[in-house]
Amino acid sequence: MSTSNKSFSLLLCIILGAIFGSIIGEFLGSYFPSLKILSTVYSIGTKAPVYIDLRVLTLTLGITFNLNIMTILGVIMSIIIYRKY
Repeated sequence: MSTSNKSFSLLLCIILGAIFGSIIGEFLGSYFPSLKILSTVYSIGTKAPVYIDLRVLTLTLGITFNLNIMTILGVIMSIIIYRKY
């Protein structure tokens, strides 16, 4: 497998791990009150986008990551599974 395919596979695996981790965290936090901390979201990034007006071109830049504990665990598990197989 080429390097670009390996990089793409790892990135896809990490994204899927983050998505599934977030879904599981939200599910567990909403149905089990004692596990509410699993659905607590921490936002990292800019709250409002940055606007750059160049007269000819206007750029709008912004990124926000909404993470919870299960998102991080999902990413870690997906990396472990990727390295194992």
